[in-house]
Amino acid sequence: MKQLFKSTKYIVVMVTVGLMLASGFTMATASKNAPVRMIPQNFSALADAVSPAVVHIRVEKTVKGGGPAFRQFGQNPFGSDKQFKDFFGRNFGQQRQPEFKQPGLGSGFIIDKGGYIVTNNHVVANADTIKVILKDDTEYDAEIVGRDPVTDIALIKVDAKGNLPAVPMGSSDNLKVGEWVAAIGSPFGLEHTVTAGIVSAKGRVIGSGPYDDFIQTDASINPGNSGGPLINMSGEIIGINTMIIAGGSGIGFAIPIDQAKDIIAQLKDSGAVTRGWLGVTIQDLKGDLAAYYGLKDKSGVMVASVVPGDPADRAGIQPKDIITEIDGKKVTTSRDLTALAAKLGVGDTARVTVLRDGRQKDLDLKVGKRPLTMAAASDQMQKEKEDGYGFQVTELTPEMAQRYNIKETTGVIVVEVEPNSKAQAAGIQPGDLVIEVNRKNVTSVKDFMKLVDYYKKGDGIKLLVKRMNGGLMVIHLA
Repeated sequence: MKQLFKSTKYIVVMVTVGLMLASGFTMATASKNAPVRMIPQNFSALADAVSPAVVHIRVEKTVKGGGPAFRQFGQNPFGSDKQFKDFFGRNFGQQRQPEFKQPGLGSGFIIDKGGYIVTNNHVVANADTIKVILKDDTEYDAEIVGRDPVTDIALIKVDAKGNLPAVPMGSSDNLKVGEWVAAIGSPFGLEHTVTAGIVSAKGRVIGSGPYDDFIQTDASINPGNSGGPLINMSGEIIGINTMIIAGGSGIGFAIPIDQAKDIIAQLKDSGAVTRGWLGVTIQDLKGDLAAYYGLKDKSGVMVASVVPGDPADRAGIQPKDIITEIDGKKVTTSRDLTALAAKLGVGDTARVTVLRDGRQKDLDLKVGKRPLTMAAASDQMQKEKEDGYGFQVTELTPEMAQRYNIKETTGVIVVEVEPNSKAQAAGIQPGDLVIEVNRKNVTSVKDFMKLVDYYKKGDGIKLLVKRMNGGLMVIHLA
């Protein structure tokens, strides 16, 4: 009887656990002291609460070029057209591309009853028209309030007569790897699709820019989900679904909402984002480099160079200084420093702690405004009036100098050259560093534009250009 009782007890326990699992609850097997967390049988209540605040976005953009079919015309039918160009000239086959309307789609979510909607920059950038469709099929025309190409965040607004449903923002900083999350959006135009998964990783750096800090999730994300919300089990926004890895499965990325909150607030207030700027190029301390400088915990980043005249230079920061703190906040990696600097107010004074020759120094630095990166500059400059030559430039930042292996500290970088333009015919290429205009030094975009405007009325412009792996050259613009 005793043995039978033990067996019966074992069966009862197993049946009880089996019933719990069958009823849709999963028990979290964490440490003994951690609370047991139960996962709901389905996500219906979550979807019902959040979906009304998730919108489908349709855009229309004007695109130059008619695709592969159009590009076949004017080319050598035997494949290579080099001999044809040598004979007929370099512009052979470069016909003016026709313009056509290209539709696009994405997702977004309403953040307040006034009609403000968050989405991705790449969803609405350069859109001629933006349509927002709610879950009840109500349709609105939307306008762009502001865009931040660097982090791929945009804020748009609709003029709704009544109050709109809004979704609350949570905290991505408190998010744990392994937590359940859900994504809502319009993949491939399939509106209000709900998918679920877990947080696969936090702080992912995937090479998309200086502010890489993504949430990785295996909740299914596809084209059309861009700009839609990633939500926690409390129905709060903890991320903005942004990108996937081509050919990957179960690998999606979202912008953490705690990173996005300040950006959204700035876009709402002023339509643009300003970030603090120190004026240094930096590198992480790894391996032997940390040991060489006597850093046991490998904490801090080394200053590789200082931009003359910029905030760090004026504060007395020097190459080979090791930055360990900013305003008392510890700096461990270059990503930490970039994020902390971005949050500093332009014009404010920050206390920068450095190690120099093994000794700690506290330096007061007046924060500058971060120049545009290449991606942001080219994106924003598309709206500026052309100068007649068909190319656009941006400031030379340490970030771009490193990308193009440029040692110079002055000049402007070419970010775009229009097809069939005078600039293209003259041989100007993206990535060229313009150092002089008609023997006059170029120190900024403002200088460049003034010189071009002054000299274009004469016999033409001669640009002294440095090209990566090509050295110095003179390019003449008629």
